[in-house]
Amino acid sequence: MSLPAVQELTARILTAPLPRPWGPDVPVNHVIVCELTLSDGRTGTGFTWTPRAGAGAVHALLTQDCRDAVRGLTAHPETVWDALWEQLHEAGSGGITTLALAAVDTALWDLRARAAGHSLAEELGLRRDTVPVYGSGVNLHYPVEELAAQARRWAAHGYRAVKVKVGSPDPAADVARVAAVREAIGPDTALMIDANQRWDGFTARRAIDALRPYVLHWVEEPLRADDLTGHVRLRRECGVPIAVGENLRTPYAFRDWLAAGACDVVQPNVARVGGVTPLRRIAELARLYSVPVWPHLLPDVSGQLACALPLPAMVEDVEDASFGALGLLDGPSPVTIDGPVLTLDRVPGLGLRFTAGTDTAPRRHPGGTR
Repeated sequence: MSLPAVQELTARILTAPLPRPWGPDVPVNHVIVCELTLSDGRTGTGFTWTPRAGAGAVHALLTQDCRDAVRGLTAHPETVWDALWEQLHEAGSGGITTLALAAVDTALWDLRARAAGHSLAEELGLRRDTVPVYGSGVNLHYPVEELAAQARRWAAHGYRAVKVKVGSPDPAADVARVAAVREAIGPDTALMIDANQRWDGFTARRAIDALRPYVLHWVEEPLRADDLTGHVRLRRECGVPIAVGENLRTPYAFRDWLAAGACDVVQPNVARVGGVTPLRRIAELARLYSVPVWPHLLPDVSGQLACALPLPAMVEDVEDASFGALGLLDGPSPVTIDGPVLTLDRVPGLGLRFTAGTDTAPRRHPGGTR
């Protein structure tokens, strides 16, 4: 029996204020929800995500080019993804193109898993029911006292690993911040730092040397995300593991970084790479290089993916920023986070029932923020 075809695509935008803003320019997160209707009447729900820029452009791409291209295609995630990529990549190999692809792809995986009566992890191939969680904060703008208080909350919840932002204009400020976090979490908790591309090679070397006494588990995105050669050199020279990937957009980019020996951990974001289909391809590439995949943000979905990844992973839990914590779900999350452990609840499909939203782009607030 042939698979049904995609009959219709609709999309809407949800904008959620962040209880703990990620900085003066990131007070909200945007989620674009995509619904596909098949020729047999079934519907699937997918999503994509952007914290700051492009929600309106992604919505437009979904409801115009994607809608036109996907209608009539057989509802198989991988064949649809490849067909849409051929149609859309003229508009760019990443950015709004892969963000839009993710919304369609996750809706198709929702349909596929629910048709089998499986959760997403079960449909992908369940390898574990639980995964460890690490505490993460978008906290470069926090005063040291507030940062230390956040670290103490993570310690109280039993996290065995935490991550904080670095890249202050004054390097001494980063040392003071990291020292305060290390004191709050104790010597036995893994401590990761994330520079979010703020350093050049010289600054990165000086900063890593200054922070070495605090025993860094990894340094994330120390240089510009597209500086492959710089990361290779820094990894070879600094003696601290390097994590990258939240701003790499295609399996080809991950292939190049893995082949060059530029990283110790890769962190694909399911929305930014274009959905579950390309993330699976990235995970298999990483497996060939014995490099673990730790999915970036979005624990409601990343937790499900981590339960099916070939190599063990940890899931990033940014304080008060999951879909459930942001009030974006009309029902429970498909995963449960209890202290340092995420448990898969085995809800069929993606298990995401989103609240109502708008079918128009978010308006820009005065001052340039959204």
